Parts: sequence; structure tokens; C-alpha cells
Amino acid sequence: MGSSTLPSATFLVLFLAVFLFFGTATAQQSGTTRHYKFNIQLHNVTRLCKTKSIITVNGKFPGPRIVAREGDRVVIKVVNNVSNNVSIHWHGIRQLLSGWADGPAFVTQCPIQSGQSYVYNFTIIGQRGTLFWHAHISWLRATLYGPIVILPKKNASYPFPKPTKKSQSSSESGGMLIQRQLSARLFRREADQTSPMHTPSMDCPVHCIIVRLMLCCCRNLQAEVKPVKTYLLRLINAALNDELFFSISNHTLTVVEADAIYVKPFETDILVIAPGQTTNVLLRTKPNPTNSTFLMAARPYSTGQGTFDNTTVAGILEYKLPSQKALNTPITSLQIPTLPPINATSFVANFSSKFRSLANAQFPANVPQTVDKKFFFTVGLGSSPCPKNQTCQGPNGTKFAASVNNISFTNPTTALLQAYFSRRSNGIYTTDFPSFPLMPFNYTGTPPNNTGVANGTKLVVLPFNSTVEVVLQDTSILGAESHPLHLHGYNFFVVGQGFGNFDPQKDPPNFNLVDPVERNTIGVPSEGGLPSVSGLIIQVRAFHVEILVLCFSCTSIKVK
Repeated sequence: MGSSTLPSATFLVLFLAVFLFFGTATAQQSGTTRHYKFNIQLHNVTRLCKTKSIITVNGKFPGPRIVAREGDRVVIKVVNNVSNNVSIHWHGIRQLLSGWADGPAFVTQCPIQSGQSYVYNFTIIGQRGTLFWHAHISWLRATLYGPIVILPKKNASYPFPKPTKKSQSSSESGGMLIQRQLSARLFRREADQTSPMHTPSMDCPVHCIIVRLMLCCCRNLQAEVKPVKTYLLRLINAALNDELFFSISNHTLTVVEADAIYVKPFETDILVIAPGQTTNVLLRTKPNPTNSTFLMAARPYSTGQGTFDNTTVAGILEYKLPSQKALNTPITSLQIPTLPPINATSFVANFSSKFRSLANAQFPANVPQTVDKKFFFTVGLGSSPCPKNQTCQGPNGTKFAASVNNISFTNPTTALLQAYFSRRSNGIYTTDFPSFPLMPFNYTGTPPNNTGVANGTKLVVLPFNSTVEVVLQDTSILGAESHPLHLHGYNFFVVGQGFGNFDPQKDPPNFNLVDPVERNTIGVPSEGGLPSVSGLIIQVRAFHVEILVLCFSCTSIKVK
């Protein structure tokens, strides 16, 4: 999840988007092969009263939906008609013996060059719900992305109340897109690697921003519902770096699925979604709404020290009422949903703790009870020397760099999976990625004076079918902030999280080994402005000979 061409931070705040997809798609038959063709092409797109030529799939922004059932085989031919190299990652799809189809450029494949094509072929196993696809090279993910809708097997039932079969939506892709102003920076061929980690907010109060968005295009960002119906909303955070608060004014949502895995249902007025995460929620519409139009809003959760974009974005939920009952309210008079403060770490931690696997006979949580290999990964920001003839905005003129155990990923010249299977790894990668920090320090205390990171293409080697425990420790180097992390091709169980330094003696007895949530993407949270940060513990089993990618600074783990 992020660029494979940059040695520094994998995520930058250049774009914010949330999809809402109503459960309207249908698939014909279970266990079939479904074919798609993605033409990568330039297309003029208008958003917020501005038109730009951007790289798209089939001329659509966001891109086309992929719809399949659990057990289906999906074959997508991607044809590159632009000058940029391209690769597509199928974010969250479990790539069991299909690592070549995962998509990160220079990791599982070489990028698709201009005029060339590549066929992705994978089978959806043990997943149902919502995922998404996106480009995985350079910053093309800013405009190349779209939803993956995975329906249950034919005649299989949902473990929650069945949603209404039909609904209306104005978006070409089957849902509604809520997005920020698209800046010129977004469409540069190469992103500015020397810029700070966050872009500054527009100099405009929240109400002004929302009104401007409404007047330009909010009627195109509209979902239509009927009273006393149950709708399944598929939410995707397609942002590069922003975790998001999301709410619908005067409505309560029931969370039923996360990252294409069912969870124990719980109600909430406000959602938190990290970049790359997906969440399915049930919306039960009101029998007698006080208004026919309600605002949906989202804005970032951020604890970093730099400037950040705190824009609130909005869309419309509109009730389809008989004309004599229609309650029309001017858009500018609609109530804006109340969202937590931008640095509400306590709210985020409390919300995250509510996710639990169903852990029943039909949908068990097969949590490993023993661990073969343990890792302790510190994640955070550091600095790298500024490239010649460039101006960098990191500490003392350096460039910001993301790192795991103080190692920042260096892009290889040959795809890692190709180098492994061809037995030509010399000079491509090494297998000495540190399992623990080489220089331990008080991770939540005063940071070390030296903030420089090492660069390298380093992997960890794991025996086949091994069970792995990973402790992710946020650090206070260059400021504590929340870090999104995605595990390519695999799911993991989140067995624990908390604030402060991880204690290997006191913390493990508190792990949840019964019904922890199973995810593919997580945010390693921070403690806001306080001098302590969070740890996160995940468990995963290495099932097959492929490459696992922990995509924060694109650290790779090779299964032997």
C-alpha cells in the first residue's frame, strides 16, 4: 500500500477519498471465472469545479468495480496506454500460491511498461465483503483505484440482517465518492520527495469548505434511500496517509465487517478508518425523518507535528419521499455531523478495541496459540540526506524517511519474487533484516539525537507454515504519529494494542487469543501530543512460498 519507488515515506497526504457502495451488485454463479480488462489511459476528470487530465482505468475515476463471489477466480488483463510504468495491487486479497498476482512493483513483479500488458490471476478464498485495488508504483495510486465487492457464495446467508436488495446511486462506479479539492501537486508525473509529510490545509473555515464543495458538486455525491429500509454501505479509505473519522448526521451505523472478514456487530455514530481499510456497515433508515437530506462528513485523524490538511469533506444522504412529504432544506442549512477533534487518540483507541471476530462454528477465528518466530519492529520517521540540487524540508535540511527498525526500503532493480525463484538474489536483496532494533532506546521518551536512517533492500526469511508474532512499536523520533501498515497477500490477528513501551513480560498475558479481529491493514496509533506511543501485536501464519510485504516502508519477508 504505497509507492515502491521511494526510499522514504511510503505514504504522503496528497489525496483523500472514501467510497460508499450500497449492496446492489449481483454475481451470476459461484465458483466461476470472471474476466476484466483494465485500460490505463489519460482522461479529463472534473472535480470541485476543476478539470484535469489524469491517469485512469477505462476513463473512470474512481475506477471500475470488480464484483465476484467467494470461491471465484478473477482474471484481469491490464493494458498500459500511458507513458508511466504501472502495476496494480489487489489490496487485501489473500494471495495463496498466487504471489505473482499481488502487484507491488519490483517486489512481486516488474512494472508494466508503456505499450505492454500483464494478466493478474487469483482466486478469492475465505473472504467476503469489501476490498479495493490500486496502483502500486510511484504516486499513481492517487487516481488509479477502485472497489472490490466480494459476495458470499451462492445461497449463503449473511450473519446479520439481510440488507435491502436495491438502492439508487449517482456514481458511475456504483457508489458515491467523497473527496477533497484535487491540487495540482496530485497530477505531477513525479511527486516531490523533498516535501514535508503533510500538506497544509486550505485557509478556509470548515463551514466555508463544505459550502464550497456543495455548490460545486455535492449533488453528484449523493446517495438515495427510502424510509424503514436496511442498507449495506461499503466504506473504503483510499487516502494515501489519512486516517478518517466518518459520520452521517443523525444516524447510527452498525459495523458488520472489516477488511472482508465478518466481525461481531456493534453500533456507532462515528467510524474511524485507516488508509487501505474497508468497513461494511448497516444503515437502518428512519421511518419518519425530520428532513429529507442529511450530510455525511469525514475528516482526518492526525497527531503528527507538521502542518496537515484538516479539511472536512461531505456528501449527501437523501431520503426518497412522496412529493407531498418532501422536507427540502437548503444545503447550507444542513447540520454538519459532529466529529471528534483531529487528535482524538483516546476515541480512536476505544473504537479500535470494539472489533472482534465472530469466532463461531461457521466463521471461526483460528488464532495461533503458539508462536514460532517473534519480531519487534519499531516504526516511525527519520531523516535521510537531501539529494543534490534539491531543497528538503526535514530536520536541518534533510529529507523525511519512514523506517522499520531504522531501515528504509531501497527499490531493487529486479522484482524480489523473480530474483528468488530464479536463484539470482545476489546484489538484489539480502536476508539480514533485523528482527529487533539494532540500537534499543526509550521509544516513547526523548528521541536520540541522530535521526538518520539506513537504507537497504533487506528481507526476513521464514520457514514454511511458521507462525509469526510481530510487535509494532511506534516511536517518538521526529514526533509520534499514527502509522498505517498493510500486510500484502495475508490477513493477521490483532491480539493486543496499548500505549507506552511494549513489555515482553507483562503484556503477553493480556493478549486476546480467543476472538481478536482479523485484518489486512491496521493503524499503529500514537498518543497524540503526550510523550508515550502505542504498540500493536499481530499474528500471522506463513502458508506458502511467496513474498510477504509489510508495507510501511515496504519491508519484505520471504517464506522459505
